[in-house]
Amino acid sequence: MTPVNIFCRLLSLALVAVLLSACREAPKAVENASPRAALTVTTTLPQLSEWPQILKAGGNIAAWQEAVIGPEISNYRISEVLANVGDIVKKGQALAKIAPDTVESELVETRASVAEAEATLAEARVNNQRARQLLEKGFYSAQQITQTQTAVATASARLNAAKARLQAAELKRAKALVSAPDDGIISARAATVGTLTQSGQELFRLIRGGRLEWRAEVTAADLARIKQGQAVSVSSPNGIAVAGVVRSIAPTVDPQTRNGLVYVDLPATPVVSAGMFASGEFRLGQSAALTLPQSAVLLREGFAYVFRVEGDKVIQTKIATGRRNEDRIEVSGLDAKAPVVAGGVGFLADGDTVRIVAANKP
Repeated sequence: MTPVNIFCRLLSLALVAVLLSACREAPKAVENASPRAALTVTTTLPQLSEWPQILKAGGNIAAWQEAVIGPEISNYRISEVLANVGDIVKKGQALAKIAPDTVESELVETRASVAEAEATLAEARVNNQRARQLLEKGFYSAQQITQTQTAVATASARLNAAKARLQAAELKRAKALVSAPDDGIISARAATVGTLTQSGQELFRLIRGGRLEWRAEVTAADLARIKQGQAVSVSSPNGIAVAGVVRSIAPTVDPQTRNGLVYVDLPATPVVSAGMFASGEFRLGQSAALTLPQSAVLLREGFAYVFRVEGDKVIQTKIATGRRNEDRIEVSGLDAKAPVVAGGVGFLADGDTVRIVAANKP
């Protein structure tokens, strides 16, 4: 046997001896290890109380009614714009003016036509009266009398037509002033000076009365729980709460989302604006709730747990959670008389030994 082989064999024997020695010492180390120290905890009991039933939802804020204001006459240029976005206007207030030159010229022309028709009628009546006098003296025939009477009727009809055109021209002149149909707030403006008006053209949009509404999307299952007149608290994007009242509930449900719309009237306030998305809460009354401090509930891997105290041990118990109110949370799946650890549950594990200091009574 070569010296190298002898060295290798000796080295192997030495390693085996070291491993055997370590195995003999391991049980001693386990025996000498100190037990885990008991944690000091306080306990609490679930509390049964009356809590408000809240239904949360989200939705858009929109105008209660939005009027589209346009010109009532076509092919006239806007000469002046008197209102802008955000202005609060009154019913009948002028929003824009249309150049009156053409409208005034048409009015003057129709007035002249009326005056001409009146003169023609007066002449026809005089001729008819003269013809009747001459007929009595035998100078006119019955046919000539008929002709003068026809001339009177024709002149009268032309006068009526001229007066109708004059009335239309006066109405057109009145419509040269674009006015607000109701009190409200201007939400959009498309009118500009020099624009040629067209039929159906939108010049302004008006939020009638400045009233807004929250269109909450509620699941089909929850629609039956909502009634007209219920109080609603709507939270604006900046966190300010606005009180509202349920006005109406949509009779249909969207087949895609399975949600229905609930229309909530909001007071006039600068806190919210049309187009915002807001969340809110419907107050549906009150019901009994079994509650614990939120510090007693452990959220782990998507589930909620509490630690029941049995003797000097804690038992991890899975529960279901519900409503939250300040620092307390509604729980179910737990005996109302079972004491649980009140805080520090993140440091506990199922079966841990604990030392109870005092019970916090709710």
